[in-house]
Amino acid sequence: MMLKVEDLRVYYRSLRGDVQALDGVSFSLADKEIMGLVGESGCGKSTLGKSLIRLDGRMRHVGGSAELDGETLPIADDARMNEFRFRKVSVIPQYAMSALNPTRRIGRMVRELVESRGIRFPTVRAELDRRLALVGLDQDVLERFPIELSGGMKQRMVMVISTLLNPSLLIADEVTSALDVSTQKAVATALAGFRDHDLVRSMIVITHDVSLVYQIADTIMVMYAGKLAEKAATDVIVSRPKHPYTQLLISALPEVGVRYDGKRLVGIPGSPPSLRPAPTGCRFRDRCPLAFDKCAEQPPFVEVEPGHSVACWKAS
Repeated sequence: MMLKVEDLRVYYRSLRGDVQALDGVSFSLADKEIMGLVGESGCGKSTLGKSLIRLDGRMRHVGGSAELDGETLPIADDARMNEFRFRKVSVIPQYAMSALNPTRRIGRMVRELVESRGIRFPTVRAELDRRLALVGLDQDVLERFPIELSGGMKQRMVMVISTLLNPSLLIADEVTSALDVSTQKAVATALAGFRDHDLVRSMIVITHDVSLVYQIADTIMVMYAGKLAEKAATDVIVSRPKHPYTQLLISALPEVGVRYDGKRLVGIPGSPPSLRPAPTGCRFRDRCPLAFDKCAEQPPFVEVEPGHSVACWKAS
């Protein structure tokens, strides 16, 4: 087992009180596994990703732990996490196309990042060229400024930089959200290629686009209002979801080859609850068509079938 997260709780400070963005999240990620992390905006997906690399100073680590390759990650200590970033755990941040310094040539940025980790740039130059070729970029991009690259080229360049030191865990946060459909497919293929070429060992792909992770993910984990709702193999989540929230998410997706001129796609009524403070009981119950009295208690996130875990009183 490569990554093990236990009872992770992360809050955001605000003038009106703490926002309980992650509240008791526990899961594991196997070696070579690509896991898609999906859910509505504000459900805690990006917070979970950032908490594993400690990138947001507004976050307050309230409790829980994360273990990577048998070593405890100091996710409550920003300074101590610095030795793990990009070496053990790396991230392709949300809005990665804006992550490149517009005043620096790309090659200089790569050099500065590598040398900040105590590695001489010439020792990784050959590997850098190999990875550029892997994602379909020419070596001359290193002499360009970010403004000279298209959105898809910048996204793939950030992917190369984020994986150059062979991290065990790569967190990809909404990497295709601002790209056209054909570029999305190229980026998704490149992500899977990093795992398949042993450039990263495992990956968490954060997205609101279930169709994206269906192409590349081995498993899908669904979040809702700071809690885990369901996790299973990708085919199981798409074809046999057990949590009512997952079922509604999947049913809201258009099907290829189906005409919708005679009916309308239906979204999920209502909106997620406020997490300041979080409500008691099942957080989906006010929107759930199957809610009953027992839902006033928080259901545990338990395995109901081999490899299939759900937090719902009716899922068993």
